[in-house]
Amino acid sequence: MHKYNIAETFSSINGEGTKAGQLAFFIRFTGCNLNCSYCDTKWANEKNAGSIPMTAEEILDSAKNSGIKNITVTGGEPLIQKEIIPLLELLCKNNFNVEIETNGAADISGAAGIFPNRPSITLDYKLPSSGMEKFMLMENYKFLDKMDTVKFVSGSRSDLERAAEIISGYDLTEKCHIYLSPVFGKIIPEDMVNFMLEKKLNGVNLQLQLHKIIWDPDKRGV
Repeated sequence: MHKYNIAETFSSINGEGTKAGQLAFFIRFTGCNLNCSYCDTKWANEKNAGSIPMTAEEILDSAKNSGIKNITVTGGEPLIQKEIIPLLELLCKNNFNVEIETNGAADISGAAGIFPNRPSITLDYKLPSSGMEKFMLMENYKFLDKMDTVKFVSGSRSDLERAAEIISGYDLTEKCHIYLSPVFGKIIPEDMVNFMLEKKLNGVNLQLQLHKIIWDPDKRGV
């Protein structure tokens, strides 16, 4: 029986996205196929990262025991995990509201094809300051719909300029939810608002990471 490498599970609030401020049960996997300059979960991506081997049924039981209906599947990178689609199907079949946080360099087609009760997808576009933009899988964008989100984590004016190019070039405000988020400590949110006003970025949301405001920015398990 397959066991997944789980870095941690915990209950908290969603710090980002369309369900920001709502309770969520988090399932964090170890391992990632990228190495972003600003990554705040590098500890979960190391080859020697500690993990808890769990079967799909054990993960499902933990989610049920949490008493929380929203599940956030994150990492690391969840969509590179072996047997991830059967796990997602199991969670969706049990009527959880599943959200997948993915880094934009992994194929989302399998997750987007789950039916019924498909998971929502929050997909990062890695901007220049991440050092990972060249790995973005642009084929993913044809699978997005109104329940999904594209997130642009921005650390500079040039990042914001690139985000605006992608939003316009792929007509993303007509496809899905769009969020601009600051690299924590690297850019002033007020400057991001001024950029949005300057570029008339209608339909784009500025988001601040609630969990980094409520708790210590480096605290795990929140």
